[in-house]
Amino acid sequence: MTTLRANLASVLEKTALLSSLSQPELQMLASRTVRKLFSAGELLFSEGEPCSGLHIIARGKVRIFKTSASGREQVLAVNVPGESVAELPVFDGGPYPASAVAIEDTEIAFISRRDFNAFCIEHPAVPLKMLSVVGARLRQLVGIIEELSFTTVRQRLIAVLVKLAQTRGTMMERGIEFQLPSTHQELANQLGTVRELISRNLMRLQAEGLIEVDGRHIVVKDIKGLSALLESAS
Repeated sequence: MTTLRANLASVLEKTALLSSLSQPELQMLASRTVRKLFSAGELLFSEGEPCSGLHIIARGKVRIFKTSASGREQVLAVNVPGESVAELPVFDGGPYPASAVAIEDTEIAFISRRDFNAFCIEHPAVPLKMLSVVGARLRQLVGIIEELSFTTVRQRLIAVLVKLAQTRGTMMERGIEFQLPSTHQELANQLGTVRELISRNLMRLQAEGLIEVDGRHIVVKDIKGLSALLESAS
């Protein structure tokens, strides 16, 4: 067995979808798997294209998104190594329901739809695990719909700031400091709005004395006050 095949088998083994497979089964599936490389900003596939197969991220990050008729982008998910991308059309034969783009240089373990379906027929436990993954994706999408339907841009932005302060922030003399992981435009895409509203709401929160903004650098000066805004809105 070549080093390439061994690497691909290791990638498949670390994927939640395939983690229950035995070593012989993983090697068999790896023999049907090819490596694909994508540069940052390169599309893996576009919404509406026929599904060619299953994409599993070996290295890098992939953004899943839909684009409106006016060109506005809504981010549905950001997938990381060990995750599969757009699994449903592999089974139902329909087109890709959204587009996928590499956020950074990305390596994909790719299995054609025909080969993966044949493998699932031989190993019926795999599609059962797939149902669990698809179910989790559905719950995530329902959560996005609820946020867009029942919360304001301000509330969604505050929720992101509070989460980042709690998970990535460093307590300093001025407050909790952290870097936004994306640009204002990318944040707008994630929150279902436009860049101008993100910038406007950041400036408003700064005027209220809750945060300080310097590009992507954020200082949360009053985490309790910021959290209280979320609680009062719920």
